[in-house]
Amino acid sequence: MKPLTLIYWIRFGLGIAAAALCTFYNIFAGSLTRMDVRVFFSGFSLALLFYLATYYIIKIKFLYKVDKPSKLVTTGIGIYFFSWIVFWVLFYTLLRSG
Repeated sequence: MKPLTLIYWIRFGLGIAAAALCTFYNIFAGSLTRMDVRVFFSGFSLALLFYLATYYIIKIKFLYKVDKPSKLVTTGIGIYFFSWIVFWVLFYTLLRSG
């Protein structure tokens, strides 16, 4: 598998992991009982911090395997946030209704 394809799928999985992290954060913060804009912004900022932290890990691993280092930032950013929001809503809904 090509490095950029691998990074794309890693970001997909990391989006799901970030969604689980945001859901568990909401459980421990006690925000499953209310639906508020702050819940979204806290989840989004947590997902963004998670993306930035994993970017540096991916950068260390794949820096010399890609043609342009700037591709490490942009590859998979869309699927990361799309999978994060879809799975976060799914996890949040399952735990809130249960």
